[in-house]
Amino acid sequence: MHRSPRARKLALLPLTLCLALAILAPAASAAEGTTAYTHEGVKAFEQQLAGGQIQSATFNKRVRSLRLILKDGKHVLYRYPPKQEPALAAKLASKGVPVTVLKPAEAAKEAKKVPVHHKLRYIAGGILLAVVIIVGAVLLIDRRRKTAME
Repeated sequence: MHRSPRARKLALLPLTLCLALAILAPAASAAEGTTAYTHEGVKAFEQQLAGGQIQSATFNKRVRSLRLILKDGKHVLYRYPPKQEPALAAKLASKGVPVTVLKPAEAAKEAKKVPVHHKLRYIAGGILLAVVIIVGAVLLIDRRRKTAME
């Protein structure tokens, strides 16, 4: 059975499309991201508070986190120990930093966010890579067989 070059191109078209989608999918999902917060400790928080670098603060009492927006535009996340929210709020208010507290529904929504492990994406990528290798091997063997026959 002899295939024309056009038939080979048509056979490889779905494989090429799958490969292109696999390459472009991670880039598209990375563009959808939300604001990235830098996690910092108590020392960094105290330095920023003392230096007057904090523009605004938002408490999430449910997960005990304090989201800070600094005057230079950076977003910082500070996780405070239990029962420290009133003391932190007083410190921030004494420095003139506007403080907001998330409503229970918003706090619960944020608490439910679970980091996504892209296990299925890796499995699909592995399968796609295996298919590409198998198709390449079949084409190489077929080509060698045909040149040996001529």
